[in-house]
Parts: sequence; structure tokens; C-alpha cells
Amino acid sequence: MKWILPNACTAANLFFGMLSILSTYEGDFFMASIYILLALIADGMDGRIARALNAASELGKEMDSLCDLGSFGVAPAFLAYAFCLQNYELLGKAAAIIFALCGMWRLARFNVNTGVVHGFFMGLAIPAGGCIVATTTLLFLAMNIRPENFGLVYPITTIIVAYLMVSHVHYPNFKGDGAEKIFLVSKIFAAAMFAGIIYLTQTAIVQGVLTAIFSTYAVFGIVKSLIALMTRDNL
Repeated sequence: MKWILPNACTAANLFFGMLSILSTYEGDFFMASIYILLALIADGMDGRIARALNAASELGKEMDSLCDLGSFGVAPAFLAYAFCLQNYELLGKAAAIIFALCGMWRLARFNVNTGVVHGFFMGLAIPAGGCIVATTTLLFLAMNIRPENFGLVYPITTIIVAYLMVSHVHYPNFKGDGAEKIFLVSKIFAAAMFAGIIYLTQTAIVQGVLTAIFSTYAVFGIVKSLIALMTRDNL
């Protein structure tokens, strides 16, 4: 019965994802974002508990992917659409759908490559992609910013994040299992970007820190991959 606890955490992931969707439907974008972050916590716990109890199973792996699609693919896409993308008509619908579809593709590819890809994530992990939507929404709400005032920035950024999930950009997994080389320049860039976001969001520091964490991580992989290509280092 030791599988019950990790599977309960996996189920909690989707539980919070559904709460996010329902909160978005009710127009409560703050709680919709919070629930996505709570889903991230649940998602991080299930694997650790399963390994600690030696209770990993194929059923648990399948559940994890299905729950991730709901909590970090569909829920953020719906949140992004209701919060801002609906103002862009067809483009907004396309951006939301592309985000969810890329999340599905990312999860499917991850599952079939588990025995091949080691030491890094190929493409931005879907929880990170979903949390970019959640944390930026929290930041916009706290700073009373309407992203549609910046033209096409929001839908284009949504599509870029979606693309990063299915890209071949390498992201560190921080597990230490044969981790790839991380260049000093990319570390400096990440630190500068993180500091810059914090500086610009001093009036909403908690939301700013959360946004900086996920946004910097997303850009970090791009910078790292570009440096590796320019130096002809193996990715």
C-alpha cells in the first residue's frame, strides 16, 4: 500500500489544476495562479516520495503526465486566455491552444525519451512553462498592469514559451546525474536578468521573485544553448 501516498500527491496536482480552471472561470485570476503554484509543489513531492518509499510504478508515471497536462498545460492556457489573450480574438485563441498542444507534445516526448536523455531537460519543462503564466499573472495583478497595453507582446511571448517546451534547447535539471556544462557567461547573464526583474518589480517583490525564477530559467536555457553552438561545445 506504499504507493498510496505518492499517487495521492500526484492526484493533488490535478486537484489544484482543476481548482485553477474553476477559479479562472469565476474570474479569480489571483487564486487561479496560486493553485498552479500549489500544483507545482504537489508535482515535486510525488516523485520524491515514490523514490523514498521505493514505490515508483508505471501507473504513477502515467498519472503524473496526465495530471501535468491538466495543471500546467490546460489550466495556464485557460488562465492566459481569460486574463489577456481573449483581447486578441483569433490570435489569442491560437496562442492558448498552441500552449496546451505544445505542453502535450512536451510530455509525450519526455516519456519516450526517458531512457535516452540524461543530465538535462530537452525543452522547457511543462511545469516551468505553466508557472511562467501563473507568476506573471500574479505580477501583473499586483502592479496593476494590463499586458494588452503592450501590443502583441503577451500573445507572442505565450507562443514563444510554448515553442520552448517542444524545442531542443537544453535546460539543467539540477539532479547532478551527469549534468551538462554550464558556462560562466550564461550564469552571469542569468544573474543580471534576475536582478533586473527584481529591480523593476520592487513594489511587488514576492511576485517579482517568483516571476524572475521561472522567466530567468526559461531564458537561461536559450543563452546556454547559443553559447554552446558558438563555441562548438557539445549540447
